[in-house]
Amino acid sequence: MIRSQIGDAQIDVGLILGGGLTSLADQVGQAINIPYSELPGFNLPMAEPKPELIIGLLGSARIAVFRGRMNYNERSDINAMRVPVETLARLGAKALVTIGAAGAIRQDLPAGSIVTITDHINMTGLDPLAGEPSIERFVDLLGTYDRHLRERFALATGQLGRKAHDGVYMFFPGPSFETPADIRAAQALGADLVGMTIVPEAILARRFGLRVLALATITNLAAALRHEPLTLEDRMRTAAASSHTLNRLLIKFFEAWVLESRITRLT
Repeated sequence: MIRSQIGDAQIDVGLILGGGLTSLADQVGQAINIPYSELPGFNLPMAEPKPELIIGLLGSARIAVFRGRMNYNERSDINAMRVPVETLARLGAKALVTIGAAGAIRQDLPAGSIVTITDHINMTGLDPLAGEPSIERFVDLLGTYDRHLRERFALATGQLGRKAHDGVYMFFPGPSFETPADIRAAQALGADLVGMTIVPEAILARRFGLRVLALATITNLAAALRHEPLTLEDRMRTAAASSHTLNRLLIKFFEAWVLESRITRLT
């Protein structure tokens, strides 16, 4: 169905944009927009009013943008993003960039900070590969968050006079926010930030042979570090406010995609 609209050209990279961070989709050139509702297996996210797959050009990359993601806590389905991620791989992409909002455990990560994820902690017992009827479900997650892509993103941020922090992301499925005790436990385990997305997508991406760059926008300090209540609306507003900076960084990142990745991807 997708090929009938976009032709045979190979997709270089996929980009998953979560709630409050989807404005970059409007920057895609020569865009072909396909609503999720027309794609079997693409679930409709509650937080995105216009969920769609957008294929076109961003910088020098031919990109597939997933405008909106299905979270585990919407339908208790940890495998909700499997069809989109597998579709990306079947379209020929070699990498996935996934972006989400997160709460900070470190005081030096104020709201608006951008964090490049170096590793994750998942102690939920949830894995999108559980139950897959093949040995392909045994995926090695060593090096899940690709060092080369992280270095290239750091270079792009430096060229714009910005800095992206590095951090370990701990997955909490939600939808309730974490307790102060949850956060103290996460600190003790070595986490720097917490969130409800990214990890299932990263696992699926590795299952299908995709390299991963994961970025988090800090929307708030986590429970053990703040005293005021937190609402989803607060997080969405903060994410939207920081999206302009993130968009500039990603456009810079994708400018040199073809030049460098033609040589190095999947090597």
